[in-house]
Amino acid sequence: MRTAWKALTALAAAVLLVLPGAVTAQAAGTPYTKTPVSGSLRSYPVSAVYVAGVSSGGYMATQLQVAYSSRIRGAAVFAAGPYYCAQNTVAQALYGCGDNIYPTNVPALETYTRTWASYGWVDGTANLSGQPVYVYHGANDGVVKTSVTNDLVRYYRDFGASVQYDSGSAAGHAWVTPYGTVGCTQTAAPFLNDCGTDPQRTFLGRLLGAVSPPNTGPLGGTLIRFGQDSFAVNGWANGLSMDANGFAYVPSSCAAGQSCRLLVALHGCAQGHSKVGTAFVDRANLNQYADTNRLIVLYPQAIPTAVNPNGCWDWWGYLGATNYPIKGGAQIETIMNMVRRLDG
Repeated sequence: MRTAWKALTALAAAVLLVLPGAVTAQAAGTPYTKTPVSGSLRSYPVSAVYVAGVSSGGYMATQLQVAYSSRIRGAAVFAAGPYYCAQNTVAQALYGCGDNIYPTNVPALETYTRTWASYGWVDGTANLSGQPVYVYHGANDGVVKTSVTNDLVRYYRDFGASVQYDSGSAAGHAWVTPYGTVGCTQTAAPFLNDCGTDPQRTFLGRLLGAVSPPNTGPLGGTLIRFGQDSFAVNGWANGLSMDANGFAYVPSSCAAGQSCRLLVALHGCAQGHSKVGTAFVDRANLNQYADTNRLIVLYPQAIPTAVNPNGCWDWWGYLGATNYPIKGGAQIETIMNMVRRLDG
């Protein structure tokens, strides 16, 4: 996602494509996939909601969790820093939340959080106490420096979250998955790195309490391609730098009415469908666990726009509104509208 971060520089100066379709798992590291089918989101018997994301998706995951901590009960964050790190400033996003030239100033971020909670702009911070959080940072990630992710861990722990920090990997800036197509230490599209490990098993176990082994055979659920416009707060997802379509993987057990959990999975910059097709959806190693653990996976999609050339999620205020990290933020509410539909 190095090119995605270069886009921030441009903003500051100015103020394995994977095709949809079934894939036969003939080679090591090649997952079975599902062909997306057009459909709509409906309600399921969802017992709990969690969120996960990488890079800009990691920042958005934390924004969602903090804003709605009474509803989102845990998070897994890859290659990102603390909540409200950018403070609505491009320079801070670049030099304090990617690089560590500027300080992140965690105490100030915590003060903002507590103050906003007192206003009702985010849920009460007491909800974060004891919540499971998994944080991942690779030693070869030069896009988000180690100290920045360390500050994310500090932020969560200061609010009493139960954090598991995986900082022993040699990974570059990426979502690490057994189905990665990029070498572990690299930072390169589609930012899905294979480090010979399975972080999804670890973080899903952290969030859910325990997990069954993944389905490594043909998937039994349905990958739904749904319209995001009906969930967009302005009725037009493209106007929020979001794609016309998103995806949701629904295991057959959930479709049949069994109680399930919901995971919101957020891609990083230059990793949405408009950039890499269904690579993240297919290779994140989430659908495989979803099948055997009664887990619905929601994959909202961002797109490149003039103010967001690499399809990042809005964690520094590129949409022009200061409420991007709190309740009422355009992308936060759009995603939460999807969550509200799915969990009834």
